[in-house]
Amino acid sequence: MEDLAGSLQLAMDSGGRKVLLPMASAADIPTVPAELFSKFQISFYADPVDAVFKALGVS
Repeated sequence: MEDLAGSLQLAMDSGGRKVLLPMASAADIPTVPAELFSKFQISFYADPVDAVFKALGVS
């Protein structure tokens, strides 16, 4: 998927509830319908190391 809304729709259709997004994707949030965005627990990460820690639930 090329767009955030499409990727989130695919994640929802596949049963996803938690999503890690790079900070760069924050600018795309207005393109996502509110009802779709509200279905997820969203976490943003700054770099790959931050993403790994958040994915593993490590502080």
